[in-house]
Amino acid sequence: MDKRNLNWITWGFIVGTVIVVVVMLMNTLHRPEHIILPDTTTATDQITEDPGTDIDALTVVEIAPETVQSAIATLFRPEAYRRTVTVEQSWSTGSGSYETTVTVSGGWTRMDRTMPDGRVRHSIIGLEETCVWYNNEREIYRSAVGAVSADNEQCIPTYEDILDLPVEAISTADYRVLSDIRCIYVEATEEDSQLRYWVSVDTGLLVASEILLDGQRVYRMEALTVDQTEPAAAEFTLPDGTNLL
Repeated sequence: MDKRNLNWITWGFIVGTVIVVVVMLMNTLHRPEHIILPDTTTATDQITEDPGTDIDALTVVEIAPETVQSAIATLFRPEAYRRTVTVEQSWSTGSGSYETTVTVSGGWTRMDRTMPDGRVRHSIIGLEETCVWYNNEREIYRSAVGAVSADNEQCIPTYEDILDLPVEAISTADYRVLSDIRCIYVEATEEDSQLRYWVSVDTGLLVASEILLDGQRVYRMEALTVDQTEPAAAEFTLPDGTNLL
């Protein structure tokens, strides 16, 4: 083989190699025409924590009578929020209802309720102290926090009421939507009463509860909207000027 033919072969090999490399680079750098995302259609039925954020996200967790108490125990209520709780009660001689404006900031909960006699009962409960006064009176009843919690003051069930239920008393537990609120629903029987609870998976707050006696509803609690903006310090200032925050 003469030198001229050898040069042509050498140059042909080099050119071919360059073409192959260029094609490989183009395929590597070329963006795909379609991006396939993971299916998230079932992501609205679960509670988990996104490791990349401090915000609770929803993921798939099965809810059943045997597991619902553990699921509810993982929920956290907002550090600050405001909402109105409506309670309806029935008894043998009549019925009644009232609303309580609830304002929470850290460990303090303020409740303002209009009593049947027209007076407004104001109460602020903290981790160690309870303060109660009526209307615009400056006289304040103050005491150490005892057995009455902020939930008791609102006349609503507590988390402990749900978590302390015997597992065998829970007949139904699943996910349900109540007025566009995604909830964990619990239904249980205690003596002659049928108990129903709706707990928001987004806020961890109890948004509704019912008690039925012999099939008749004797209690209904509802708080479907919540404002999670930080309350003003003035809302936790007593009539004598003491600020509790």
